[in-house]
Amino acid sequence: MKSGSVIGIDVGYSQARRSSAICRLDGSETTISWEILRFRAAEPERENAIALIAKGRHIAAAAFDGPIRRGFDIIGRYRTAERMLTRRLRPMIGKPGQSSAPVGKLLNQHTNACVGHLVTHADVQNAAHGVAIDRKALVEAFPSSFLGMMIDKPASLAARRGNRSDLFFKHLATTSVLRSLIEHCLPGRQLESNLSSVVNHDDRAAVICALTALCVAVGDFVAAGDDDGWIILPPRRFIQSEQWALLNINALEENVESLYIQEPEKIAEQR
Repeated sequence: MKSGSVIGIDVGYSQARRSSAICRLDGSETTISWEILRFRAAEPERENAIALIAKGRHIAAAAFDGPIRRGFDIIGRYRTAERMLTRRLRPMIGKPGQSSAPVGKLLNQHTNACVGHLVTHADVQNAAHGVAIDRKALVEAFPSSFLGMMIDKPASLAARRGNRSDLFFKHLATTSVLRSLIEHCLPGRQLESNLSSVVNHDDRAAVICALTALCVAVGDFVAAGDDDGWIILPPRRFIQSEQWALLNINALEENVESLYIQEPEKIAEQR
């Protein structure tokens, strides 16, 4: 990806609060910038917000903070992807919500709606990565797990459920890990804004979803899951050794190939 755009959507289900957010991250040959817009989970506000940020644009990949799988139906069961990022890892980085729970099903429904609006209004490129769930480059993100995988000794931050992703974001922004990830994906560019300037919880989640999509666009990521959906994680080289070891132990306990590593060379071969 020499230049172009990716999309990240933090999916919410509140019709009263603007607790959903969309981030478009743009990379030119010299700069990297982003635009964020918050919205409520009510139509036409949701569709209008997604269209305003993405309409008519070529999108290399899009990531959504909510459960999705091939066919974009309601999953309704506890998935391999969720188990993989919960067992052993929960005390360190928290866990994804369960697709089998009422809130999980509701989030699944609203994520599917966001997917539908995006593919209606934007030109999302065809998938060229492994573990694709659709012919378009549409993937699932989970910001807390994505961030937690990159932190050395995350338990030392004493994060709780209500502030975990914010603490993780601030830590990785101030230690320049997020900047290093962006520079790894899009080397030689200048960031037009400081990541530490993103202070709203939902804005931060949307930015991390966009970074998740960026990893997919450049073909360098890890994924956990199976046919019920894959959650995208950072490139292998950014995942801390302790988290990586635990993730591999979890994978050995599953009956499927539930851990996937994508490298840029594989994308080149597929193209």
